[in-house]
Amino acid sequence: MKFTKMHGAGNDYVYVNGFEEQVEDPETLARQVSHRQFGIGADGLILILPSEVADVRMRMFNLDGSEGEMCGNGIRCVAKYAYDHGLVEKLEICVETASGLRSLIMSTGPSGLVDRVQVNMGAPGLRRGDISMVGPASEQAVSISLPVDKHQYEVTCVSMGNPHAVIFVDDVEQFPVAEIGRLIEKHSWFPERINVEFVQVLSATEVIQRTWERGSGETLACGTGASAVTVAGVLTGRTERKILNHLRGGDLELEWLEDGPVMMTGPAVEVFSGKYDPK
Repeated sequence: MKFTKMHGAGNDYVYVNGFEEQVEDPETLARQVSHRQFGIGADGLILILPSEVADVRMRMFNLDGSEGEMCGNGIRCVAKYAYDHGLVEKLEICVETASGLRSLIMSTGPSGLVDRVQVNMGAPGLRRGDISMVGPASEQAVSISLPVDKHQYEVTCVSMGNPHAVIFVDDVEQFPVAEIGRLIEKHSWFPERINVEFVQVLSATEVIQRTWERGSGETLACGTGASAVTVAGVLTGRTERKILNHLRGGDLELEWLEDGPVMMTGPAVEVFSGKYDPK
């Protein structure tokens, strides 16, 4: 099987061109290729497939084999792959995801290859029902107290096609992300599990983010999470609608537009290609 390793701000996936390759068991394959020691090494697997309603279709799988609805960093790389490898011939495309259609605008560098992509991440879902969270489905979860291991954490929950719990902290580098993220991911309030963002506010237009992703653990970046952070910052009065988000793998530029959608701009990088023999 041919594959391409790509990353967006350090959030890395193994990409398979479904126009040419047939993947029978993507859940198992995701676990195999994602392993850092015995596989290729990645946060998961992304399939680039034909679509009847868009230019291409994306399916993404976490490193534990579970399928996710949307990946902001992954979809930028899908667009880059589609253009650089001739699946599309235009710089503005539409990608089908499990959470709906997403429009993307690509920019090319001196080589003629795509190096940056802007994604319309869609409008956030702010109700508990959008997040698959216990409680009244029509109620928002903004600055609510979440009990975790004898502590209380103030969380704001947002869906960007997949669910996120955003927690603002004073010092994100010193915060026990793995310990608390693991507990919140599988908290009883979130029957389908949840992604968790830990955020330090530097100013009204600048933040630092660390992310615990359901099914993958801590990753170097999370695009849907950065979008959720943008929304949560506005809802809690901490940040403006347009921010620069510093993630461990790089920076993302985000803006929550007045008419609803979150726009995200960031890098897309191809690392290497090769062949893999699924066991």
